[in-house]
This record gives sequence, structure tokens and C-alpha cells, in this order.
Amino acid sequence: MEKVINYLTGFFGGLMAVMMAIIPVTILWYVLTGGDVWGMDVVTNLTGLVNMFGTGGFTGLVVLVMLATFFVDKKIK
Repeated sequence: MEKVINYLTGFFGGLMAVMMAIIPVTILWYVLTGGDVWGMDVVTNLTGLVNMFGTGGFTGLVVLVMLATFFVDKKIK
């Protein structure tokens, strides 16, 4: 069971790393060409996400902090 959990954690960690590498490229593509990437307007989606956190008040701040913890490398020493 531990091997399955480690495999899934590694898979989703790798998938997240790929997505985090694609996001800056899609933003750059949108800025340079003004066109959508794979039918998605990345800049508008990110702007909407930031506005949602901003209008959420304290709740938006808490959710933003919780999401940020997913992207912090947690190393146990």
C-alpha cells in the first residue's frame, strides 16, 4: 500500500511540476501573440482568480495561504 501511495504522490508531483512550467509559457504566448492557448485565455483566468481572492476578504486570504502551502517544497530534516 505504501508503494502505491508513493507512486501516486510522485505522479501527481510530476504532473504539478509540468503544469507549473507550462503556465509561464502560456502567459508569454498570450502577451506576444494575443491568442488563446488550447482554447483558454490564461491571463483572464489568472486575473479572475486574483480578483476572487481580493474580494473574499479574510476568507480569501485564508484560502490563498492554504493554496500557497501546496506549492512550497516541504523537506523534513
